[in-house]
Amino acid sequence: MHMDLKYQYCLFDLDGTLTDPAIGITNSVMYALEKFGIHVADRGELFPFIGPPLADSFMKYFGFTAEQAAQAVEYYREYFRDRGIFENRRYEGIPEMLAALREKGVTVSLATSKPYEFAVRILKHFSLYEYFDHFGAATMDGRISRKEDVIADLLVRLGDVDRTAVLMIGDRDQDINGAKANGLASVGVLWGYGSAEELQGAGADYLVAEPAEIPGLV
Repeated sequence: MHMDLKYQYCLFDLDGTLTDPAIGITNSVMYALEKFGIHVADRGELFPFIGPPLADSFMKYFGFTAEQAAQAVEYYREYFRDRGIFENRRYEGIPEMLAALREKGVTVSLATSKPYEFAVRILKHFSLYEYFDHFGAATMDGRISRKEDVIADLLVRLGDVDRTAVLMIGDRDQDINGAKANGLASVGVLWGYGSAEELQGAGADYLVAEPAEIPGLV
């Protein structure tokens, strides 16, 4: 533990925080919806799918039953597994920010509602994998999918850490709420898919406009 660090551990959301997955996620959702005879012309309508567990979004926005939502997630993964996963781009300044945190002695971890298999492939594709010490992610079977559960599971694996030394960084209210549910401080990033209003409303401790601001918080 570096005594001069306010936060020894930084947990990062993936979608909308490290990478912009909009095209791949919306294409995958469109592919799944077409299987149910639903055609969405404007992908902007599907941006709310970026971040939260997919099954929840299919039920919330399209009125699917739990069974239909589970089937829709299977269709989504058909497209996403080899195509949608790479219809994605890394935000400017992310590698430099992660390198700066590592240099300070921060333990950097992932906390995503994406399944582990997909999350790791994305990090490797964008040359970000090497910056991470631990990987908190969803399970394919949906047992762990909500952000608060991903974080709780990750904290168990980090060991008996002082929660006041852990900072969660993400772009949606579920990142902030997941942090709060686990007694952690949180940062809302303004380059993703959540507005300042959404992040402040959820109670983010900090808001940042660009990645370069994050190392200054620790």
